[in-house]
Amino acid sequence: MKFKTLMTIKALVCLGFGPVLLLFPAWIIGLLGATYCTGAALTAREYGAALVGNLLLTWLARNADPGVARRAIIWNLFVYDAIGLIATVALLLQGVLNPLGWGIVAVYLFFTAGFGYFALRKE
Repeated sequence: MKFKTLMTIKALVCLGFGPVLLLFPAWIIGLLGATYCTGAALTAREYGAALVGNLLLTWLARNADPGVARRAIIWNLFVYDAIGLIATVALLLQGVLNPLGWGIVAVYLFFTAGFGYFALRKE
């Protein structure tokens, strides 16, 4: 897979979930089987904001030439997605999320592997 393709897919996923988390946090949290409260609303909206930030980063940097800035972006997204993967698996194992949470794990695993590949690859 090309770098531009991975960045475009990430941008589209962020476009699909970021605004929804910002505008409809109760719906998403309920869909995942978690309890909705003011703390959950804050967390969901903060995460939505992070996804909108990732959307802008991935879309605007999808054509980045190999170099220091591109490597920094790759490592940032690799670490971000790896942490999200671990956190989501932990929530699933604790019973906080219903089985739909495994879809989130699959998305994080895809991006962790993708950005991990580019992080370890010599350019």
